[in-house]
Amino acid sequence: MPELPEVETVRLGLVPILEGRRLVHVEARRPDLRIAFPPQFAERLIGRRIEKLRRRAKYLLAYLDRDEILLIHLGMSGRFFVDLKRANSTGMGTHDHVMFETDRGARVVYSDHRRFGLMTLLSTDELQSHKLLKGLGPEPLTADFSAAHLTKTLRGKKTPIKSALLDQRVVAGLGNIYVCEALFRARVSPKRLAARVDGDQVKRLVLSIRTVLGDAIAAGGSTLRDYRQADGELGYFQHQFRVYGRESERCTKRGCRGRIKRIVQSGRSTFFCPVCQR
Repeated sequence: MPELPEVETVRLGLVPILEGRRLVHVEARRPDLRIAFPPQFAERLIGRRIEKLRRRAKYLLAYLDRDEILLIHLGMSGRFFVDLKRANSTGMGTHDHVMFETDRGARVVYSDHRRFGLMTLLSTDELQSHKLLKGLGPEPLTADFSAAHLTKTLRGKKTPIKSALLDQRVVAGLGNIYVCEALFRARVSPKRLAARVDGDQVKRLVLSIRTVLGDAIAAGGSTLRDYRQADGELGYFQHQFRVYGRESERCTKRGCRGRIKRIVQSGRSTFFCPVCQR
């Protein structure tokens, strides 16, 4: 599933195409994705202006005029393709489910062969209380995510730190890949109880999370299976993985003779160095 860097990369790719533009044509080729589209979904979007395009956790938020928001989640395999010159004007593919056309003639097509993504409409007034967004923790790249916040949030938690960081109520947008990478950089074992991560470890962890996410966004995200950027290009952060997917390989830390180990936590693969991470 695309994590924060992938969703942010898609957002950055769509901003110059959609932000400030009016939708002159919208086509939904089916009644649902993971959930049903709202009634008259396409009709309600035609003629609307996208004021700004933002991200919250792993969700894209297109702020429309008249105080409404188009909320989008990419699911496991959702992609956006941008056609600026209408080169693909002959039609949409089998897995192309929604098409947006702007007043400048650009087409943005949402494709999702597994259909685990979703799109819905909500008013700006219900943004904080909506069931999909309510209770989300702070964004990790903002000042709200600090060592003080993380220390307070982890206090008393009896789950492993890896599981705690995947809890969207602790911090929003993190997923399996980047938690593994951040824990390695912070030299924290994924098996350590969350409540026992404190002091300098928390400070290192906050810094590592921000650094890993920043590096991943700069690299265009990580391409694993289905993910693509909005322009169709691959992300490249997977070439910078230090532990994820590197089971049995040598640890990348200079002077360390450990080998990357894989364990399963909460049904997810965890990769770490048992020598470096304590």
